[in-house]
This record gives sequence, structure tokens and C-alpha cells, in this order.
Amino acid sequence: MLAYEPGDSPAHRLDARSKLLVQAAFAAAAFAHTDPRGLAALTALAAALLALSATPVRVALAEYRGVVPFLALGPALESLRLGAPWVEPAAAVDPALAAYRTVLLLALVAAYVRTTPVRESEAAVGRLVPGKPGRLLGLGVGLVFRFLPVLQSDLSRVRDAMRARLGDERPLRERIRLLVTAGATRVFARADRLAAALRARCLSWNPTPPPASLDRRDAAAVALALALATWAVWPTFSGGPWPT
Repeated sequence: MLAYEPGDSPAHRLDARSKLLVQAAFAAAAFAHTDPRGLAALTALAAALLALSATPVRVALAEYRGVVPFLALGPALESLRLGAPWVEPAAAVDPALAAYRTVLLLALVAAYVRTTPVRESEAAVGRLVPGKPGRLLGLGVGLVFRFLPVLQSDLSRVRDAMRARLGDERPLRERIRLLVTAGATRVFARADRLAAALRARCLSWNPTPPPASLDRRDAAAVALALALATWAVWPTFSGGPWPT
């Protein structure tokens, strides 16, 4: 389940703001360098960051097992043609690279969520975005991070109940209908209980954030983010690819 897991990895000890900067710079580099060589370099970096986050690659990919098939389907559909030659493999190259780039970004998101408490994410967004927009955005981030794992658990229980009642033997269309109906019912029920809980706790518009400080480890993360950002904008300002 995509949720925070306490630990003592190097990523756990970083400030949430430095991790968000690395995430943003990595995304910028991934969109700027879509060629195989650039994605290979980003793959190596992503593997190193996952290791520093104590997040195995298989665990990160398992969090998105429902999304990966759709990413794989895109290049396959792009290669299909309505006439001869019917299949054009070359047309699937760019969509496949874009899908792979998305997988790298999702893997880093999983590492961030698993190593960052929700309160720290809320406070980091509030500190990075000044004023009321930052507080509102931080509140939204906190609600999403708290709400999604609960919904994921609800859907998992619905699927387990369906299998226990031999629901997996029903036609695919019927299984999808039952899952969507039960999932929507759980979503509305959870939303109502969440609203009541927020009112009962007198939700604060400007809560006291947890203490935060930047140290040497965060300096290394910020330096990495600056390096990635520089790599992302280099072709724009230099008029050519990154020097080799």
C-alpha cells in the first residue's frame, strides 16, 4: 500500500523540502531528455535513489500494478494501422519511451511517499508556496495522502470478498461493474466520515507545522536537484545536447 513507512534510511532523514526539489528536478530532466541515453542515465539515478530510500524496485512497481498495463498498452495501440502494413513498430518507439519515463517518475513518487510523513509533506508545501495558496495546497496534499491508502485498502477488501464468493468466475464486465459500484459506495461513505471528523476536530486553516531544519544531507540533495535542473535546461541555453 502506498503510504508512509517509518525507517532510518538516508531518505527518511532528509527534509521533505529537499526531497520535493529532487522530485521536481528529476521530472524536468526526464521531460527534457527523452532519448534512450538520457533515460538510461535517469534509470541509474532512479535506482540509486530507490536504494537510498530503502524501497526495492519491485515494491515501487507493485504500487502501480494497475497503471503499468495501461502504460504498456499505449505503445502497442500506437503501432497499429488501419491498412497495410497493419503494424508499424517504429511508431511505438516514442510512446514506449514516454511510458518508461512515466514509470521512473512514479517509482520516485512511491519512494517519496514511503519515506515522508504526511504532516511533513503538508508543512513542506506550505513553506515552499507562500501565503494562503500554500496552506490550501498543503491541506489538499495531506488529505490526498491520507485518503488514497484508505480507498486502496477498501478496494482490496472488495476484491477479496468477490473472490471468496467466487466472483472471479463472473464475466469481466460484471466484475468491473461490481468493483466500480462497491468502490464508489465506499468513496462517498469515507468522504462523509472524513468531513464529519474534520468538523469534530475543528480543522485548523493554519496549523502549527512540525519542526524542520536543513543539514548537510539536505545540502547534498539540493545540489543533486540543481545538477538535474541544469541538465534539464542545458539544451535550451546551449543550442545543443549535453556535452559528452
